Order: sequence, then structure tokens, then C-alpha cells
Amino acid sequence: MRQFKFVIFSLTLLLVSCKTETKNTNLELTEEEQRWQNHATNTTIIRDDFGVPHIYGKTDADAVFGLLYAQCEDDFNRVEQNYIWATGRLAEVEGEKAIYSDIRAKLFMTEEEAITNFERSPEWLKELCIAFADGINYYLKTHPEVKPRLLTKFEPWMPMYFSEGSIGGDIERVSTRKIKAMYEKGVEIPISEETEIAKEKEMLEPQGSNGIAISGALTQSGNAMLLINPHTSFYFRGEVHVVSEEGLNAYGAVTWGQFFVYQGFNEKTGWMHTSTYTDVIDEFVETTNKKDGKPVYKYGKEWKPVEQYDITLKYKEGDSLVEKVFPAYRTHHGPITHMKDGKWVASALMWEPVKALQQSYIRTKQDGYKGFRDMMDIRTNSSNNTVYADAEGNIAYFHGNFIPVRDTSFDYTKPVDGSNPKTDWNGLHTVDETITLLNPKNGWLQNCNSTPYTAALEFSPKKQDYPRYMSIDRENFRGVHAIELLKNKKDYTIDSLIQLAYDPYLPAFSKLIPGLVEAYDKVDKTKELGSYIEMLRNWDYRTSKESKAMTLAHFYGTNYAKNGKRPEERISDMQLLTYFGTKSPLEERIAIFKETVAQLKNDFGDILPWGEVNRFQRINGDIRQPFDDNKPSTAVGFASGRWGALAAYGVRYTNNTKKIYGTRGNSFVAVVEFGDKVKAKTSLAGGQSGDPTSVHFDDQIQPYVDVQFKEAAYYKEDVLKRAKKTYHPGEK
Repeated sequence: MRQFKFVIFSLTLLLVSCKTETKNTNLELTEEEQRWQNHATNTTIIRDDFGVPHIYGKTDADAVFGLLYAQCEDDFNRVEQNYIWATGRLAEVEGEKAIYSDIRAKLFMTEEEAITNFERSPEWLKELCIAFADGINYYLKTHPEVKPRLLTKFEPWMPMYFSEGSIGGDIERVSTRKIKAMYEKGVEIPISEETEIAKEKEMLEPQGSNGIAISGALTQSGNAMLLINPHTSFYFRGEVHVVSEEGLNAYGAVTWGQFFVYQGFNEKTGWMHTSTYTDVIDEFVETTNKKDGKPVYKYGKEWKPVEQYDITLKYKEGDSLVEKVFPAYRTHHGPITHMKDGKWVASALMWEPVKALQQSYIRTKQDGYKGFRDMMDIRTNSSNNTVYADAEGNIAYFHGNFIPVRDTSFDYTKPVDGSNPKTDWNGLHTVDETITLLNPKNGWLQNCNSTPYTAALEFSPKKQDYPRYMSIDRENFRGVHAIELLKNKKDYTIDSLIQLAYDPYLPAFSKLIPGLVEAYDKVDKTKELGSYIEMLRNWDYRTSKESKAMTLAHFYGTNYAKNGKRPEERISDMQLLTYFGTKSPLEERIAIFKETVAQLKNDFGDILPWGEVNRFQRINGDIRQPFDDNKPSTAVGFASGRWGALAAYGVRYTNNTKKIYGTRGNSFVAVVEFGDKVKAKTSLAGGQSGDPTSVHFDDQIQPYVDVQFKEAAYYKEDVLKRAKKTYHPGEK
């Protein structure tokens, strides 16, 4: 690459204070440093009263530069962590336990392949990737007090690992336990262990999100509205607003390290993603042999060479780094990830990083349904459904965006025979062939990670019109809850849609608790549980900070899911909780409830109101938050999504506390109304900054738990009215 040289005052003054005045000196800027200076000069960051960064760049590349710089200001720790994980270098900081996460990453793409993907990207995308790296590297150069754990230099090929939207995406569905079993023992994991993994996953707070779109026919203003309600781990995404003079003006949530708004809106369109359970990952059992000492695999009547390469990993051992080499194998189906019945299994998933990154960015600049629909033809938004609304009045739903065409005579929910060419993917379904909805006559649509066949009640897509693999027809309590709230309702405003999104009713307990009351009435002869049963008998299944019944119900439901005897067949979480409330042994219900009451008395002395048990606590900026019952925390009235709470608030780890401290659920939430001018209100868990010394570390905790949304400052005049700090990147 040609080197450009420029004379300046002093390199140190430029990088620390970002002053633009220059004078003659012998120091010369590299091409990279000149890009930094140009970007910084062309980019302005305005922080509003909640610390939300509004980034204004002359070009898209300037805006991306400023966006990554601002993200690093807010939480460099999480920006770095995401790329350590995604590029397969986690073991270098977390030790041997992370080796198989790193192997998984490198099975699907090596660093050399990421570089190749970057180099074959269109020029406009290369510019954005370079600006991404420049923004982070300039931040590190101008903040020498920040000490990365590992990544001291970010490269423009790194976004190739992080292209489809949510960090992880499809690749996280490939089991590291199965990879470990193959590499360490050359076996598959036992069925009993698979069952235990599934149960462990069931016990965690559900992953997922809510998306609701309302047509203008049902709103007071006549404008379409969109609820953006992802359920992620807290502090997983920051709230940003990024603008350029090249048509970019996107507001919403960005996963740390992304250079595009993942869930959000611009002036004309809004997009919300919910995790899809569409079958987009398949496993192919390969029949292998050796030829001339090299592995081959059977495909039809021929034997094809297995691609073989080495993965060199480093992992932390004490204060040292140990290097280890692992063999890796691929067939045309994908990398070999585990064993099945003594055979290798290749995992196939969407891996088109260049196209996926293009789609993720292009999505943010659409100004109407036609452009948005054309963008969906790229077909790389594989891990998500999309709920959409726009200023033209359209509402729409896309169930997945990457669905391979398959032979329906095979069951792809199980591993298929890779030696049979008929099991191969046969291209992709067009968007028109997939499950979609546009402007249903009822005027609303929803998806809560549930079946698309109830997205708009009687106006929903019909199951019989699609191949079986197109979608799982599985409902959950959040989906049931949303539908009941949306039926026969109209005259929506932004505030009334917020109210709907935080409705406190919990439909799971309407199935579970009557069964407990029935058991008490029929088989409990001691009646010692009477006062606690009466709390539940008279409860309306609505959560609140003041409710003791909510405390009883939560712990009873959790303990039953953990300890109750399950039906032999595998059933969904919704079916399981219904079973425990309707078909399980009456004596079992009483026994588990008795244990629950004893647990609560032992831990708290009595049955406490829900808000005294269910808390929000943010002690420091660690990625895995510490919790402490003896330190200040805030009462929360929300409840777990597994009970059907739309405003989900739940736990993925406890740190051995007795009280509950939320770790995931409602994180960034927005309600958007499209009209002549876009309007929005937003909420963010905790605060914008990961720095405990920042005023914006915890300034949104109380508004978050009180459901007090803030107005989103979208237009420049509104941003300036709320501006608290205005600066160029690099300025102190």
C-alpha cells in the first residue's frame, strides 16, 4: 500500500489532544495516523443528558470511526471481549477451559480466511472495516491508561467474525461439549449428558425477544408503531445514534464492537430482531476412510478428500502462554465438529461473512418497504426473525432470512447421512418462499420467539403452506400473553404501547398455581400450608414489588422445574409447566411446595414481598457481575420470561446469593412511532457507561425499574438542546 507523509507540530500533541493546528517539524504521519486525524476532524460526538452518544460524521466511514471510538469510551472491556471470543483467542485470557470455544471459532473461519474475506469485500465495505479498526486503535492511542487484556491492535478483518448481528448467532448453537468429547476422547457425548445439557438450558432464564408492530389503523395518530424489546444479558448493548452526510441516520442498540445499529430505527423504517428457532443448522454424518494415508469421505459413488489443516492455539497456564496444535477437518458440508455412532459429523450453517456484514449495514439506511424488502434478498440474516414498521404505514414480519432448500423425505432435526447426495442443501429458499407477513388485516403482528403461525391470529401464515423444516410450531407463554393483550385493542399511543409491553400478568401461573391449590384441597391433611396457599388462591397472577404471592410462585415454579418428575417424552417449557399444574401427581406438588416454603423461611425468615427478594444491583464494570446481599440494590417488580412476562427480568447466574439479582431480560427497549417525523422513547438497563466512576454507570436503574422511559433525541435540534458534552474523538 502506498505511504502518504505529512508534516505536523508534534505527533504526541496530535494523538493526545487532537488539536488541528500544525507547524513544521521533522515528525511524519503514517497513512494510518493521517486517517485518524482526518476522521477525528470530520467527526463530532455529542453526549446527551443520559450519556447517549450522537455521532455525526461527514462520511459513513467517519461516522463508523466515531461510533467505535464512543463505544470504547463507554465500555472498551466489552468491545475487546467480544472480539477475543469471536476470533478464537479466549483461552489466552481465560485459560484451558476456553480452548474448545476457540477451536469452534477457528473451525468455521481461520484468521487467514477472515483476511481473505475482507480483501474480497466491496470497496465501500472495506472502508467501513478500516474505519472500525481506526476508531478503536485511535481510542487506545489517545487513552494510554487503558490496558487491553489481549488485543492491543484491532484489524479491519475482525468484523468478518461478527457480521450477522448478535455476537455468537448461529455458531453458539454448535456444542463445545461435543467438540471437546471428540478431541479429547474420540467419542460422542453420552445421551444422558445431552439430556442433562438440555435440562440445564431449560433452567436458565430464556433467551429471546419481543417484537410488536402496530398499523396506523389502530393508533391515535394514524401512524405505524414498533416495539423493539430484545431480551439479552444486561449491558450487552449500548444505546447509540449515528449520522453521516451520506444518508446514515440510525438510532438504536449496537452490540459492543459492531459498526451498525443492530436493532433500531431511522427516520423512515424500524427493525426488531427476535431469535428464530427455524432449522438453519444441519448435521451430516460422514463415512470416512483413508487413501494414501490421508482422510477421504464417501459422497455418492466417489470418495472425496477431506480438507485437513492445523489449528494452533495458545492458552493461559499460570502466568505463561502454552501453545498447542489441533487437527481440523472439513467436508463440503462444513467443519467436523463432533462424533455420532463412531463417525465424524460435519455441521453446516450460514457462513457468508461479507454478504452478512453488507446486509447488516445496508439495512440501517433503507427509507421504505421496497428497499427493506430488496435488502432481505441478500438472505444472510440467519439467526433472527425480523419485525418491521415504517413511515409509509407498513408493518411486516420475516421469519428467518436464510433457509436452505432440503429434501423433505429426510428428517433434518436429526443428523442425516452425508454420503447420500440427496441430503445436501439445494440452494436457498427465496424470501417469497419463506414465512412472511405484510400488513395483516387485524392491524398488528407479534413475535416473541414463538410460532409464526399465530403472529397475527387468523391472518397468520398457514402451517400447511410450508415445508416442515421452515419453522417449529411451538408457542410459549410470552406469545400467548402478547396475543391476549393485542386482541381487540386500538387507539395506541407510544405510552399505551409501553404499558402493554410491561403488562404484569403471568400466564404460566394460571396453569401452575390452580393445580397446587387443587392438591392442597384434596391431599394435604395437615393444612400447615394453609396461609401460604390462601395467598396463591386469591392471587391474580400479576407481578409487583409488593406481592408475596409472586415470591411464592416464582420459587415454587423454579423448584418444580428443577426437581419435578418429568414426562418421558421431550416437551416444551410451556407444556412442561402446564403438565406440572394439571397432570403431575398431587402429592408431588405439595411436597415441592412444602420444600419451597421451608427454603424461603430459611433464607429470609418469612415470605417477603417480591421486590425485597428480586433486585437490581450493579457494583462494578465486570462482564460477569458480582452480587452481594449486603450491598445496596434496587427493588424490581418484573419477572422471568419463562412465566410469560413480556418485560422479562431473570437470572443466568447467582454468585451464591440468597436474593435474586437480574442478569438478563429487558435491556435496551424502544417504542417508535413513524410519521412526518419519527418519535421514540427508550429504556436502558443500568446506564450507558461501564465505568463505575461515570455518572452514567447507574443513572438509569431507577427509571428502568419504574418504567420511566426517556425521549430519544433523534433530530439535531433536539440533540443540541440536551447536549452535555460536544467534542471530536481524541479531545479530552
